[in-house]
Amino acid sequence: MYNDYKCPKCHGQLRLGDNIILSAIRDDKSRAIILLHPELGNYSADYHPATKFEEGDRVIFLCPICHHDLSSTKHKNLAMVIMTGEPGKEYDIYFSQVAGEHSTIKMMGEHVELYGTHSEKYLDFFNMSQMH
Repeated sequence: MYNDYKCPKCHGQLRLGDNIILSAIRDDKSRAIILLHPELGNYSADYHPATKFEEGDRVIFLCPICHHDLSSTKHKNLAMVIMTGEPGKEYDIYFSQVAGEHSTIKMMGEHVELYGTHSEKYLDFFNMSQMH
């Protein structure tokens, strides 16, 4: 199934071809464009070779259209975008902003799906202790 991703603020489309395109700001204030794989649970990413991400580095993701900070109010280490696929269905997608951390949470109402080995550590911030 083909899923689109959009900014929660401007609703601009973030997917182009086989990539989700985001702006990134590192702790040292350097900026980059990062291309994320659109498949939930696939943590491959492309970025310019001059950009160095060390495991554990926190990166702030921004919408490349309106420059809205995509950081979630649930936890500072998570970003949030909206995923659409099936007609009339939208999901909140939370994903880690920490390099090397594999965490994606897909939510729609009370329905939750976890992807990645680090996702469970964030469940308490969603007022849940287990998957529904």
